[in-house]
Amino acid sequence: MTDANQATTQQRPVYTNIHITDIASYRLPPAGWVSILHRISGMLMFFLLPFVIWLFDTSVTSEASFERFTEAFVVGIGFVPAWFVKLATLGLIWGYLHHFIAGVRHLWMDATHSVSKQQGKISAIVTLVLSLGLTVALGARLFGLY
Repeated sequence: MTDANQATTQQRPVYTNIHITDIASYRLPPAGWVSILHRISGMLMFFLLPFVIWLFDTSVTSEASFERFTEAFVVGIGFVPAWFVKLATLGLIWGYLHHFIAGVRHLWMDATHSVSKQQGKISAIVTLVLSLGLTVALGARLFGLY
């Protein structure tokens, strides 16, 4: 290249990975938060699967086991207090709701080919609001607020 061509050519931006010192100041877009929370909710449901199986088994085995199931939310399970059982259940409620709504978001984007940046931002915000709103409503019911 000649000197004249180099002077008129603009430097292209260089994109690099985020350094660990930049994490605190980096602003993740809503779609990024939904993506990360989708993975976290999937892991949460996977690791709490034995708890879910125990809940289901004790709720449907017999009338006596159903009483033990309902007492877990009032008295607790062994040394685990009832508020912790409710908190774990609330985590499962959020995990299921967020994972389900984010999955429907991905299916909708795949089916309609809606892949613009604005559409992704709007659907991510809707996903976050719906999952958190439904979790708050069901959590209020779980903790006996209504």
